[in-house]
Amino acid sequence: MAIYTLPELPYDYAALEPVINPQIIELHHDKHHAAYVKGANDTLEQLEEARDKEQWGALNGLEKNLAFHLSGHILHSIYWNNMDSPKDGGGGEPLAADGVGELADAITESFGSFAAFKAQLTKASATTQGSGWGVLAYEPISGRLIVEQVYDHQGNVGQGSVPVLVFDAWEHAFYLQYKNQKVDFIEAMWQVVNWQDVSRRYLAAKASVPLISF
Repeated sequence: MAIYTLPELPYDYAALEPVINPQIIELHHDKHHAAYVKGANDTLEQLEEARDKEQWGALNGLEKNLAFHLSGHILHSIYWNNMDSPKDGGGGEPLAADGVGELADAITESFGSFAAFKAQLTKASATTQGSGWGVLAYEPISGRLIVEQVYDHQGNVGQGSVPVLVFDAWEHAFYLQYKNQKVDFIEAMWQVVNWQDVSRRYLAAKASVPLISF
């Protein structure tokens, strides 16, 4: 039985137009995300077989594959819910009037202003070398928000940080529509950010008891 399953989209393929066209959403979700789910499940089966046979020659590669596919699955699962159609409230910036004041305050405290945060996450997403993500994450030791550049799906991550907003900077997320203009895609992404979802993730991460202490 598969451990991981592909989540359904919270909207139809055309919901994020004109920022992301339906063809990209369909291919991205049904093909690329589905491949990470299958990859994670297949790797778990291969690890089980290695344990049963006590054959560890391929262990390093399998552990790397699991990290890659599982991280891809998790980040994409966040990504779909981090977005919403502008007509349904997506975009803009988090405001107390919209019930996300605690998130707005945390962004200001952590980055100085929303504009400074937006500039940093935009730049981090657009300049990630090769394939990867720009991520706003809750860092539990300091209790602050940080921006991370995530190479592939799993590299260059602060251990214990919890992603709350993710921008997919892999070419498959934008190339059919934006060609090689990654920065144009990242700039457009701000029009569909679902701040209600980001706020829920932030509050849940903040409420969790840190497992690491010094």
